[in-house]
Amino acid sequence: MISLSAGEYAITDHAAMEMERRNISPELIREVLEKPEQRLVAREGREVFQSRKWIKEKRYLIRIFVEVDRSPAEVVTAYRTSRIPNTEGKSDESGL
Repeated sequence: MISLSAGEYAITDHAAMEMERRNISPELIREVLEKPEQRLVAREGREVFQSRKWIKEKRYLIRIFVEVDRSPAEVVTAYRTSRIPNTEGKSDESGL
């Protein structure tokens, strides 16, 4: 799986504001971008990097939306949700 390492992406002002509001650290963003469990195409030029992570004894799905059609790639927003799809025997858009 292709990933992004530090220096290959920039965090937009909007993404930084949303990360702070949603209590998502730059370190967590780096971890998911460097080793995503999944990378999905949202639309041409935009991809979603996502991974399941434990935060304070609770499991979350971290989703990071990245404009990949520029250099460096730009993180445009990120969020976390505790609603992680149960995909045993099922398939949906998250694929996790």
